[in-house]
Amino acid sequence: MNKIRFALAAAALIFTTSTATLAQQASLKIGYTSVDYVLSQMPESKQIESDLKAYSSQLEAQLKSKIADYQTKAEAYQKGASAMTDVVRADKEKELTGLQGSIQEFQRSADNSLQQKQQTLLKPALDKLQKTIDAVATENGYTYVLNSDGASPVLLHGPKEGDISDMILKKMGVTPGANQASAQAAPAPAKATPAAPATTPAKKGKKK
Repeated sequence: MNKIRFALAAAALIFTTSTATLAQQASLKIGYTSVDYVLSQMPESKQIESDLKAYSSQLEAQLKSKIADYQTKAEAYQKGASAMTDVVRADKEKELTGLQGSIQEFQRSADNSLQQKQQTLLKPALDKLQKTIDAVATENGYTYVLNSDGASPVLLHGPKEGDISDMILKKMGVTPGANQASAQAAPAPAKATPAAPATTPAKKGKKK
């Protein structure tokens, strides 16, 4: 599960502030956590991964069906083009071009749909995580909680005692590290869209 990038999660849970300002306020207590790590440990992670894979497989099956239809018609065109009239040949070529465009559009749509599905599946877990972070921070006197991972982590260095990840998990009733092996072994969801046909069928010589 930790293979899946939680860009939205990181953005939602990161609190950015001026380093100079923080340095001037010695009374502040700052903690940090790894959003990816905590999410991967939550029981919900396995169901999210399973649902996302199932949805990805559905999209991939639809795309493969479209590609198979295109290839069948393209092969039929290649075999019979020399015997076709100009009108029929042009009509077949137009149909194949339309199918190719439809496949490429489906690829783009499927990728966006997969991302949206991931966001939808993650939202309940993210809401739960945010509430738990708030509770842990309040109970332990943390003024700010930073995210230590992501494409642009807020935390560049911090003492081990500032890491509240395990406290967050325990607050949710999760034993830290219990799901780590399975989380590391879980592959990222396959991209929903295999490559679409990139070329249109070559035109045959016109029948006189």
